[in-house]
Parts: sequence; C-alpha cells; structure tokens
Amino acid sequence: MEQSELRRRPWASQADSEVLSEAELEEIAPRTQAPRPSLCSRLQDIRCSCAAAKSLLFQFLPILSWLPRYPVRDWLLGDIISGFSVGIMHLPQGLAYALLAGVPPVTGLYSSFYPVFLYFLFGTSRHISVGPFAVISVMIGSVTGSLMPNSNFMDPVNGTNETVLNEARRDSARVELVATLTILVGIFQMALGMLQFGFVVTYLSEPLVRGYTTAAAVQVLVSQLKYVFGVEVAEQSGPLSMFTAFIEICTKLPQTNVGTLVTSLIAMAAILAVKMLSAKFASKLPMPIPIELITIIVSTGISYGAGLKAKFGISVVGDIPSGMKPPVGPNVSYFGQVVGNAFAIAVVGYAICISLGKIFALKHGYKVNSNQELIALGICNFVGGFFQCFSISCSMSRTLVQETTGGNSQVAGVIASLVILVTILKIGQLFQDLPKAILAAIVIVNLKGMFKQFTDIRTLWRSNRIDLLIWLLTFVATLLLNLDMGLGVSVAFALLTVIFRTQMPRYSILGQVSNTDIYRDVVEYNKTEEIPGVKIFRSSATVYFANAELYAEALKEKSGINVDYLLGKKKKALKKQKKQQEKDKKEEAKKKKKTNSKLSEASDPSSDDLGFVDIDMEIKMQELGSDCNGSGPAVVDSSGSTIELEPQASSTPKAFNEPTLESLGLKKPDLHSLILDFTPVNFVDTVCLKILKNIFRDFQEIEVDVFLVGCHASVIDQLEKGNFFSQTITKHHLFASVHDAITYVTRRQGQSMPQSVTTYSSTKL
Repeated sequence: MEQSELRRRPWASQADSEVLSEAELEEIAPRTQAPRPSLCSRLQDIRCSCAAAKSLLFQFLPILSWLPRYPVRDWLLGDIISGFSVGIMHLPQGLAYALLAGVPPVTGLYSSFYPVFLYFLFGTSRHISVGPFAVISVMIGSVTGSLMPNSNFMDPVNGTNETVLNEARRDSARVELVATLTILVGIFQMALGMLQFGFVVTYLSEPLVRGYTTAAAVQVLVSQLKYVFGVEVAEQSGPLSMFTAFIEICTKLPQTNVGTLVTSLIAMAAILAVKMLSAKFASKLPMPIPIELITIIVSTGISYGAGLKAKFGISVVGDIPSGMKPPVGPNVSYFGQVVGNAFAIAVVGYAICISLGKIFALKHGYKVNSNQELIALGICNFVGGFFQCFSISCSMSRTLVQETTGGNSQVAGVIASLVILVTILKIGQLFQDLPKAILAAIVIVNLKGMFKQFTDIRTLWRSNRIDLLIWLLTFVATLLLNLDMGLGVSVAFALLTVIFRTQMPRYSILGQVSNTDIYRDVVEYNKTEEIPGVKIFRSSATVYFANAELYAEALKEKSGINVDYLLGKKKKALKKQKKQQEKDKKEEAKKKKKTNSKLSEASDPSSDDLGFVDIDMEIKMQELGSDCNGSGPAVVDSSGSTIELEPQASSTPKAFNEPTLESLGLKKPDLHSLILDFTPVNFVDTVCLKILKNIFRDFQEIEVDVFLVGCHASVIDQLEKGNFFSQTITKHHLFASVHDAITYVTRRQGQSMPQSVTTYSSTKL
C-alpha cells in the first residue's frame, strides 16, 4: 500500500517543482570523470612485493587458501566415500571413452589420473569431477579418424594380396597425435586464462551448448554401434561422416556377430535397470550401486572363463600395460594440422566445466573463478599430454555422484585419482579380456541424460522461439558438418540472432499512466493517455549503425507527421518566396534607377531651385532608408550618389527572422514537442549521432522541439566527444526522465523556446 501511494504523484504537485535540464544539472552538480591511470601508475601497481607475490601465488594455487582451513571432522569422511564412488566410475568410463577417442584403453586410465590430481591443486570448484567426457572424446576421435585412419596402417600378408591392420603401429601413432593435440589444447586454455579471457564462454549460450551436446550424443551413439553389432566399419571424417558411417553399418547388419549383440543388449539392460533402481532408492542407499564396475568385473570373468573371443569372435580390449610411463614431448609437426580442432576442444571443454561448476557453486554458496578454472584445465591438459593423456572436461554423471555421496571439496577428486592409480599399477592388466561391447554399452547408457535434452524443443517452443532456432540449427549443423565446424557455425548464427534482434526492436509511443509519473506503451496498457501535443518515442534496443536508419523511419511513422512531405512543401514555398523576393528586388532596382535619373536632372547647374532639390533628396532618403532588404540604411550625398552604410549587429537571433510554416501558408503540425526516451541506449556510434542530428534538424524545421531523456553518463560523454551539441542542440534538450521533460514542455506550451535553449553552447567537463 505504501509503495503504491509513493508511486502516485498528482500532476498538480509536480507543477511547482523545479525541473532541471542536463545543462542546468551540471551547473548545480558538475559531472566529473574518473582520471585514467597513467602508465607509470600502472607499473607501480604491478611492482613486485611480498604481498603481491603472495596474492598471486594464492590465486594460482587455490589449494594454499582452502586446505589449511579444511574442516577434517566435518568433510573428510564424506570426501573419502565420494572419492571412492567416483573412482569406481572413472575406471569403466575411462576405458570406454578411450575407445571413443580412438586410442588404447589404458590412455583412458591415464586421463583419469593425472588431470584429476592436478585439478586438486589448481581448481576452484569443490564439486565437479574432471576427467574423460564423451563429447570431448568423440571430438578427439574425429581428429584421429581423419588424420590417422586404419587404411594408413594396413600391412600386406606374406604371399597374398590381402592386408591386415597393424594395431600396434596405429595405436602408437594415434597416441602421439592425441598427446600433441592435448598439449595444444592446454596451451590455448592457459593462454586464454592468463589473458583474462574466461568470458569467452559467454558466447556459448545455454541453448547452443545443449543442442551441441545432444548432437554430439547422437554421434557418440552412431560411433558405438559397430561395437554393439560386432561389424567392421571404415572410419569416416569430415561433413556427413556420421551419416556415411550409419549407412555402412546398416548395410553390414547381415554380418552382425550375434554373441557381441547379445552381450551388448544384456549389459545395457542390466546397467539401465540398476541405475533406475539406484535413482529411485537414492535416499536409502549410502552410495549409488556401482553397476558399471560390477558389469566390467563380471563380463571380464565370463569372457576369460568361457573364451568368448576364441569361441564367438567377440572383440576384447586386449593388452593393458601396468605401471606408469615416462613423459614424452609432443610432435610439433602436428600443430598446424590440429590447431583448429584444439581451439574448439579447449572452448567446449571449458564451457562444460564452468557451467557445471557455477551450478554447484550457486547451490552450495561459494564462487568459482572462471579465469582460474581456465588455467587449471589448461594445466591439466598440458601436463597430461606429456603422459599420453587425452583432453578432459567435466562429466555430469560423475559430478552428480560426487555431490550426492557427500563430496565437499577437491579432496574427493584426489581420492578418486588414487583409486585409478592403484588400478593402473596393479589391477589394469586383469581387464585384458573385457569385451569392447561392454564398454560400448556403458557409453550408450550414459548418454541417457543427453538424450533427455530433446525435451528442450517443447520447452523452447513455448518460451522462446529464437532460442529454439539456435538449438535446432546447432543440432543440425553439428550432425551435418561434424563437431568442429558445427560449433563455429552455431556460434556465428547465435551472434547473428543478437544482431537481428537489435535490428528489429520494438518501437512504441508512451503515454502517462493516470495520476502517476510512469509512462508505458499506449498499445499494451489500457489506462495510459498521451500528453496533448507531445509524442514520447522509445526503442527497446540501443541505437547504432545496424538499426539507426530503421529508428529514424519508425520515429517518423509513429509521430503521425509526414515529415518528409512537410519539408518538401516548405522547401517549395521558400523557393517560391525567394523568387518573389528576387522579382521585387529587380522592380525596386528599376524604380531606384529611375529616381536617381530624376535626381541627376534636379542637380543640373541650369536649375536655380535648390529648395526643390533638397526636398527631392529628403524624399529619396526616406524611400531608400525604408527599402534596404536587410542591408544597412542608405543615404544620398550632395552629388546625388547613393551611399550604403555598414549594417549594425542584430540583437535578434536569426531563427526569429526565418519564415514560419503559417507565414508560408502551410499547416502547422498538432505536435509541438517530441521526446526520445534513451533509457535503453547504452552506447552511441557515429552513425547514431548523424541520425540524431538529422532528426533534430528535420523536426525543428517543421517547428517541433526534440528532447532526449534518460541518457546515461557514458552516452552523454559519447555525445560530447562526437560533437553532437551545437548552437541549436544543447544540453538544455536533455532531461533526466520522461516526466521531467513532460513537465518542462507542459509549462512552456504556447510559449516560444527560451533563448537559453536555442543558443546555449555545450558544456565541456
């Protein structure tokens, strides 16, 4: 009730209040600009000191700030349980996602250890689980498939024309390529983080990311079908590669390995059923049922005991070496071939991590440093690349498990990495007989969450059609053009939609809500009334080069005045008046010449009537003095010659001497004031300034005063720097609010514009 009373301000109470234009406001409260720091002061700010070095160290190594304050009693047990649960998930997912990347399964274990441990040192999110991720893995797989296809590693069989794939040579070459790619991804991420480019992810809107990951899930599904059906498919790359691969799989369905298909279906059914039960009884279970690990152990035992590879031809993982490998430098010759893919992977991987990180940070009440996250991911990838890891990101499924099982800090991540370390050192080689169909089943089931994103289509259809268009185009472009080119096209299209929306904003005429100082669109609000003789025009977007012309056109249309027609009529009337004045001038010149001849005759020495001459000279002087066409007064000397004196400076402004519409026989518009609401405008460019000057000029020509209201301080600065203000456009035309401008024009309705408004020069601060 109190707020509604405050918002109701009777018009009468405003009549006596003081209304200040921008020029008057700056006289009372001068606007000052914050001084820009000089180069010397900036250098002094970054000079080395113990405090600065300590702050930089704590920013670069967040563990130094949170680990000393770690609440052991409250968090340690939950972190241990959570870390163990996530580590159990890392094992099957690392093996499975390595297949997606086209590298040996052991590299998936490496990628689940080194980056996870490094994130414990450099990361700022307490809940996300970094490591192998399906989307990033399939992006890497597209690189390995295009640059290192199987056809490059076919060895001839002795004595025959047949060839056989040399898997060892292929895997070695692919590991070198992927490690180099991962190092380059890390370089990109660290460079962007150090340059404070963490905001780059803002160009990936949520509909774009969700559409992209959904399309990536479809590509992952298609890539795993060959393992489900047990058929050999040539690796495809480039645009339409997914469709080509799918068609080839369909043509080879008669060659399906029944044992592989049955194994896959049983595994998928078991994993999916247990996951559903685990989700249903999550509140009663201390931790999710590790069905993926159970499936791997059981299937490996069955495969080893029953000899599935020998009896049924089921493909297995093969050799998994135990122990750690020494670091190996990258092959820099690959940099030029993979630089585009590396940048795309760097941006997508960071976008997924920071999105999940901010979600859980908001939920648990802490902040995530976006630039430090970028640096942390870059270090994880850069260092991991030397140890044969592939690029990592954040997994939604593992993150949810880490959060729901009691994980409170990055300690859960280091516990998970220790589980993987034990696997690499002692247990890994036990999974050599693990069927690849089991890993494919794990990958496909884990895509369930991404496929649920198809429901976004229905949601976006109801809420925002443009976001739906971004989602659909991203999905289709990613499927057709592959993951790297699809991302570029999607980002470009999303940015174009922003431009299109600013090019086609909503233009409206505002009216006053009864008994308030609030002004709203007269079309949308019923109880709004326009102020007689005043038009208030607003655009829903800022005015810049892309929509400035459209703004001017919409303004002329909404004002209800045919401005161009009136200007044309006025121009013709002025031209006609000028011709008439020239004609009158010629007639007066003839009359003057005739009078001068008479004066010459009167001054003849033969004439003795000097009094007559004096009378004629007096008459002539009066005639010329009243007919000078704006020049100085003219007199005649004693010899009869005309002398024109210098004109005196007029105290009346030139504007008052110009003909009005009524004097030209034209109808004056019902509108006497035009108010442009610039509240939505956050910047102006040179094109906008030019259009604004034209608007002021055109409407002032037809005797309509123009005012700007709601200009931000930054906009006023840009108006000043752009030389917008002049003798005819001053800061007296600027008001803080629509209501101030309405109060001003209402008070002076029927009066001429005060001289200060038309002659006040712009104030420089």
